[in-house]
Amino acid sequence: MLIIGLTGGIACGKSSVSERLAKSYKIPVIDADKIAREIVEPQRNAYLKIVQYFKGKVPDLIREDGSINRPALGKWVFANHSDLKVLNGITHPAIRLEIFKQILKQYLRGEKMCVLDVPLLFESGLNLFCGVTVSVICDQETQISRIRSRNPELSLEDGENRIKAQMTHKERIRRSDFIIENSDTLEHLYGQVHAFVLKVKPTWTRTILEYFPPFALISALAIVLIKYLRRNQAIS
Repeated sequence: MLIIGLTGGIACGKSSVSERLAKSYKIPVIDADKIAREIVEPQRNAYLKIVQYFKGKVPDLIREDGSINRPALGKWVFANHSDLKVLNGITHPAIRLEIFKQILKQYLRGEKMCVLDVPLLFESGLNLFCGVTVSVICDQETQISRIRSRNPELSLEDGENRIKAQMTHKERIRRSDFIIENSDTLEHLYGQVHAFVLKVKPTWTRTILEYFPPFALISALAIVLIKYLRRNQAIS
């Protein structure tokens, strides 16, 4: 099974690409953002750790229904990078475990491909387990406009802080196998998505071979090794 690692900067249109892949091409999507929301539901382990650490720092951290006020928490951590690392340290292990469970589920269902939709794909190291990676990018002016459109409470500075807290477009481009640029029309975006699917779609022969355990193991180990070597070469 081909695992497609999908990532992109905030408000670049990653969700639009993910939705297109799921609806038009019937490719299962494992959504890390959805998983991230689920693991911080009231009384779950990550929820309790977040409350313990951030309750005295973030105003209105807990809503009336007991859930975490995600916009308030997000605004705080994107302005305080040390606390962003703390939050990631709490949530990432739980997210990774659930992601691997869902990948296994799609493999056992006999899927040819699945999309791993992760905002911090490279930062978390999950790209090592992907056959191909694709980043969705757009220009910064468009990014900020979209951020403030969907979060009117954020100032221009807040929008810039959220962008600065993430990997730069330059770095994403360097580390990705494919790039989808989303500063134009929706039709232009969909055209790029279609071209991408045509390029990466596995043949039935390869899919059948990858469900043969020895070949599947060798293929998976080869992917991880190649990605690991590429990352170390880039660092050095």
